[in-house]
Amino acid sequence: MANKHLIWDFPTRLFHWLLVAGITAQWLTGEYLDDAIDWHFTIGYCVLGLIIFRILWGFLGTRYAKFSSLPLNPRHALDYARSLPDKHSKPHAGHNPVGSWMVLIMLLAVLLQAVSGLFVSDEIFSEGPYRSVASKAVLEVMEFIHFNLFDVLLILIGLHVSAALFYQLYKKQAIITAMFSGKKTVEASPINGSRLLTALITTAIVAGAVYLLVVVLPPEPELYF
Repeated sequence: MANKHLIWDFPTRLFHWLLVAGITAQWLTGEYLDDAIDWHFTIGYCVLGLIIFRILWGFLGTRYAKFSSLPLNPRHALDYARSLPDKHSKPHAGHNPVGSWMVLIMLLAVLLQAVSGLFVSDEIFSEGPYRSVASKAVLEVMEFIHFNLFDVLLILIGLHVSAALFYQLYKKQAIITAMFSGKKTVEASPINGSRLLTALITTAIVAGAVYLLVVVLPPEPELYF
């Protein structure tokens, strides 16, 4: 009988739910809330910081949060996909071979969405901090990414949520509750802690870097009268 072990550290869990809140807020401020474009930009910078933190945490974090723990062999992913209908398949301590690819794809998609937002404009009052220094060709690429990738991102999120419910309800693997408690019932070595000091230092560095990126470094846009 497998025991319940601490698998997901606190920073990883906090990142996950903050990202959920951030993307939800971006969707609402971008699509439904009038006069919320300033909030849209500000939350976008926070989401960018979250993604940068998670990338760093993929190297600095605990065992199952590290990118080195992701089983990324394509053949293993195909074999695992064939076993999905099996209710009694053995749960993975960290991400399974299919979920590992989804992690990388989601991080890349959100990163591209956030970076492209640094170059776009609402065509009224607000614009990204690097719009004024980008060439027309760069702006066209960034605008295409920002205004089209989000639809792809919504599809990815839908797949992610569906997969989580599938595991929680069909396979009886409590992966959703594990993202709250950090604990999973698996035959695996638990992590010893959450490396909170490392996470705090990393957070401070990322916050400072994002502040430099969006406030200090961008040139003042030219004013035309």
